[in-house]
Amino acid sequence: MSGTAPAVAESRFPLSQSLYSGSSAGALTELTIGQYFDRIAEEHADRLALVVPHQDIRWSYRQYRQRVDALATGLLALGIAPGDRVGIWSPNKVEWCLTQFATAKIGAIMVCINPAYRPEELHYALDNVGCRAIICADSFKSSNYLQMLYELLPELRQCQPGRLEAKALPKLEMVIRTGADASAGMLNFDAVTRLGGESEYLRLAEIALRLKSEDAINIQFTSGTTGNPKGATLSHRNILNNGLLVSEAMNLSCEDKICIPVPLYHCFGMVLGSLVCLAKGAAAVFPGESFDARTTLEVVQRERCTGLHGVPTMFIAELELPDFADYDLSSLRTGIMAGATCPEEVMIRVQDLMYMREVLIGYGQTECSPINNMTEIDSPLEKRVCTVGRALAHTEVKIVDELGETVPLGQPGEVCSRGYGVMLGYWNDPVKTAETIDAQAWLHSGDLGEMDAQGYVKIVGRIKDMIIRGGENIYPREIEEKLYRHPDIQDAAVFGVQSDKYGEEVCAWIKTRPGSELSEDEVRHFLTEKISYFKVPRYIKFVEAYPMTVTGKIQKFRMRELMYQELHRAINA
Repeated sequence: MSGTAPAVAESRFPLSQSLYSGSSAGALTELTIGQYFDRIAEEHADRLALVVPHQDIRWSYRQYRQRVDALATGLLALGIAPGDRVGIWSPNKVEWCLTQFATAKIGAIMVCINPAYRPEELHYALDNVGCRAIICADSFKSSNYLQMLYELLPELRQCQPGRLEAKALPKLEMVIRTGADASAGMLNFDAVTRLGGESEYLRLAEIALRLKSEDAINIQFTSGTTGNPKGATLSHRNILNNGLLVSEAMNLSCEDKICIPVPLYHCFGMVLGSLVCLAKGAAAVFPGESFDARTTLEVVQRERCTGLHGVPTMFIAELELPDFADYDLSSLRTGIMAGATCPEEVMIRVQDLMYMREVLIGYGQTECSPINNMTEIDSPLEKRVCTVGRALAHTEVKIVDELGETVPLGQPGEVCSRGYGVMLGYWNDPVKTAETIDAQAWLHSGDLGEMDAQGYVKIVGRIKDMIIRGGENIYPREIEEKLYRHPDIQDAAVFGVQSDKYGEEVCAWIKTRPGSELSEDEVRHFLTEKISYFKVPRYIKFVEAYPMTVTGKIQKFRMRELMYQELHRAINA
């Protein structure tokens, strides 16, 4: 689906152009995820592997392996074979963790389904990749998964469990639900784990010898602002090596415990969480089904976690808890902040108030498994708070202009990456794959960045987010960084709205701290002293919350739509 990337050679400083190559020292692993899991489980059999407090789970690697193998053989007994697609539709639960490793062991391709999907989105995902089975929770928040499945697949109510023949999804044969209750037409997860017998365990060992690291093992649907999601197809080699390299960047060992409040269905949770911990035999701690700031800090304190993951909005929510100072977070050392660019002020507070002096900024995209850039523990403070670091080992990163030419240092352009982490392609979509991965195997991110002479990259925005006002290019990130410095501002999101006169005008949605009486004029005066007049927002809106994805990313396209409707109503009032 893409060209073969040339060997990566480490760059020398200072760079002459915006192209940096990570270290090529040390070989990548060619083991499959199942083979690597078994090796770690043997080396660290009695060490803590998995903690899921809300399900009262506390397993060693030996126990974890036993339960993974039980599910793997159960799936084999049902007829699931290498290459079959198995969907997982659930919040963070132990069943998700077991499914990740069990499917990898039998060579089935796990398809991550967004826990927030509605029936139409679920249908598209399952149909697009031809899922043969889906493992699902019974419900999550306001979503009743079982009810939605019965609406989508009315044949479920009459069929024998495991023998579904549905008009809407002809390739889907099995629905496996978690929990102890029985549901018409559905298999129970725990019962499936008891199906495997001696022949299935023998077959499991045989399959392990046949699987290859280059085999597809995971499909993740990437969310776009327009059109249907695309199924990024990732291999054992893609995601396992990303987990290994990130674990080394974090300086992890089997003594570490990482608190993972980010969703498993996304690369952040399943790669930078599960696989990063597996890489060194560390313990993965999942504090709840979904993110809750108070629960997260309670679990960090109780478990004495040494690492904490999250997107910037999660860290902001934790820091803003009224009783934040009451939590003992002194066990923390490291963690990953990713998913969005971190405001400088937030990064400094995380390091100072949460003891996370070795917190790392990770940057990438699902199509890159997901990390291609990362800060280093010993990077200068300025680089750790103002950039997303440099290319990981065995990875190249460059900044290009509209013609695909590498730009001079310090000049903004599109961030591109190349190396082991680049996906196999979008499932069954060679056209979209070719639009994203060029003939030289460079993956185009759609992000705007600048590179300095040491290879550090600063993200200045999305190509689609860049505001062009009267011919002036405006990067929302610059304005947001300034807003974060105001003592009354908790969070800020800047985007462009349509203007007949200037093409676009700058708009800012602002969340203030409790008790603040900040006014629009005060915000404008604050910014006027710090940025050019044409960058000062014409429209300012104080809000309680932003439209967000399940992973905690702000949906600026939705904010743009809502603002357009509001302005349109005002004009026509």
